[in-house]
Amino acid sequence: MKSKGRFYLLKFVFATLLLFLAFAVSAVKFSTSASAASCPTTCGSYTISGLGARKQQVLRAGASTLDLAVAMEETDTMQANYTYGDGKSYDSANFGIFKQNWLMLRSACSRFSGQSSNQYNNGSVLNSNLSADVSCINQSQSHYGLTKWFGGHRNGSTGLNNPNTQDINNYKNAIYWIQSQLTSGHLSDNTRFWVNIPAI
Repeated sequence: MKSKGRFYLLKFVFATLLLFLAFAVSAVKFSTSASAASCPTTCGSYTISGLGARKQQVLRAGASTLDLAVAMEETDTMQANYTYGDGKSYDSANFGIFKQNWLMLRSACSRFSGQSSNQYNNGSVLNSNLSADVSCINQSQSHYGLTKWFGGHRNGSTGLNNPNTQDINNYKNAIYWIQSQLTSGHLSDNTRFWVNIPAI
């Protein structure tokens, strides 16, 4: 009887240890996943003189922290001083600090409503008109909803039609990561956050 009792006791102890190990492995996996999710690819930060004032200027123009993150990923200084149209033309041309493409601008922003692909140069006004730039991105996000907006912003008409590709999700996660850094006490300092997402 005693040996039988010991057998059941050992069996119970063994089962308990197995259960504990299973929970431990799950916890490690969860911790690793959570840690990996904190930065979608390669991320970093550095300081740029005057960037804190620019952040505040963009926010005062009506931008959300998500918009701010988009501008921060798209341009170093949140200024539209990149190659005209971002080196693109017609519906693919990009304008403003968010690098909004002409297709979405003329489809969703009232300022450009009804204009054709050939009139893309009209979008250049956003390069020097911050309030119009912010207004257009907000109208576009409202028009498409964030899922489609991210798709179109990243990959134009192809992204609008298929907004759930891995590349688009990587871009989306990059923006959300930058937003999380900004809202952790970096809305008025000179810190720029970046994520290594290849240009397309």
